[in-house]
Amino acid sequence: MTRIDLNSDLGESYGQWRLGDDETMLSLVTSANIACGFHAGDPSTLLETCRGAAVHTVRIGAQVGYHDLTGFGRRFIDVEPAELTAEVIYQIGALDGLARAAGSAVSYVKPHGALYNAIVHHREQARAVVEAIRSYNTTLPVLGLPGSAFLKEAERAGLIVVTEAFADRAYTPEGTLVSRREPGAVLHDPDVVAQRVLRMVTEGVVTAIDGTDVHVDAQSVCIHGDSPDATAMAVAVRALLDAENVDIRAFV
Repeated sequence: MTRIDLNSDLGESYGQWRLGDDETMLSLVTSANIACGFHAGDPSTLLETCRGAAVHTVRIGAQVGYHDLTGFGRRFIDVEPAELTAEVIYQIGALDGLARAAGSAVSYVKPHGALYNAIVHHREQARAVVEAIRSYNTTLPVLGLPGSAFLKEAERAGLIVVTEAFADRAYTPEGTLVSRREPGAVLHDPDVVAQRVLRMVTEGVVTAIDGTDVHVDAQSVCIHGDSPDATAMAVAVRALLDAENVDIRAFV
């Protein structure tokens, strides 16, 4: 039986500003990439999200990012490696404390936004993130894009690497994500997204933005929680995978 993990970015509300339907998403996914306060998420929101994840037996991942609340972590920051390492350790530790208070713990790490995209190729920052994870807990798996410098550096450092694909993001013919600045970068139709995920999971391919098929090696599929269509897409994906007898479970 084909097996896949479903993950989503959660805990991204801040104060009176609400983003996404975390409670519904936690009933549909198996892993939650929870913000750590640097790109989004205040302490109360993060604790509430960790508690929800614990209730639903959803694995908690620390979604570490650049220190960029104003830009939602979607702007590249040319931060010094030593500083980036310290910032990532700080974020993992903060979320782990909240997760443990909620009766769970951080069980993996996934970078967010601009940091995620930067360390596909930016080897110096990739090493800095890996060093942070290795320093905090060498047993924590890392979630990232197949072929990225981040996963290569993580593997070299002896960390467990988990590859992911994106349900609602367009791909280039090279297998990377189309920039959010480009038209068509984000998909919105739940049925289209569900069929796309089924192909990723069962055939290992996704149709790129130019119409060609690109190989994807995914142990987990991300459905972004901050999209207006996120819940509808998650429901459609989960229903189709269940109907096709795909084994949906966390990778850890």
